Amino acid sequence: MSNGDIFVGEVIGTAILILFGAGVCAAVTLRYSKARASGWVVISFGWGFGVLAGAYTAAPLSGGHLNPAVTLGIAVDTGEWDKVWVYVLGQFVGAMLGAVLCYLTYFAQFQANVRGTGTTEGTADEPVPTLGVFSTVPEIRNPVANLVTEIIATAALVLPILAFGLTEGLGESGTLVLIVSLLVVGIGLSLGGPTGYAINPTRDLGPRIVHTFLPIPNKGTSDWGYAWIPVAGPLIGGALAGLVYNAAF
Repeated sequence: MSNGDIFVGEVIGTAILILFGAGVCAAVTLRYSKARASGWVVISFGWGFGVLAGAYTAAPLSGGHLNPAVTLGIAVDTGEWDKVWVYVLGQFVGAMLGAVLCYLTYFAQFQANVRGTGTTEGTADEPVPTLGVFSTVPEIRNPVANLVTEIIATAALVLPILAFGLTEGLGESGTLVLIVSLLVVGIGLSLGGPTGYAINPTRDLGPRIVHTFLPIPNKGTSDWGYAWIPVAGPLIGGALAGLVYNAAF
């Protein structure tokens, strides 16, 4: 694969991933969305379907990593580092693009994020914090615990992905992408509760940057004090998964 193919594939695939993922968070969170308050199960499946659509789209061009933690885990295992920067750059650009597309899709709902007057809707009339649409927000803010959660959850993603490569024909049949998508759903349901499961540095950082600059009324903070955890945790988890796979398989 050429650097150009890798970059384009990762941009497109990651943009689709974030469009679906941030989109389902917007659907569940924002006022005047038909899916409002439909819950964590819906969010987990939305992210899984985002992986499904993004990875299938990117696979012919780049292999569909869509995640620096996956790229890092593969590099640690194989020792091939020369194209890592191309993958990560494409993923970062794609993540920001996907966040902008989500904003445009829900533009009217974001613009309605104001403190209304003269209604009888009570607390529904309050502005909705919007960072959770784009990036992760921990339920309990404990840096050590949050970091450990992200490390474990990311290792639980990357190690199975590496192991799936041992099954002959899984990638060629297209089943691999489907299985990874279900894996992401499972991680969300089982391990996503404490932090919102970034398990992907650019999935959190790119949209957080976009959130900082978007003209959303009453959008709330972008919480840059927490931003290092969903970057460092997944990178550590991905590297550990690569080391374990290299040593054990």
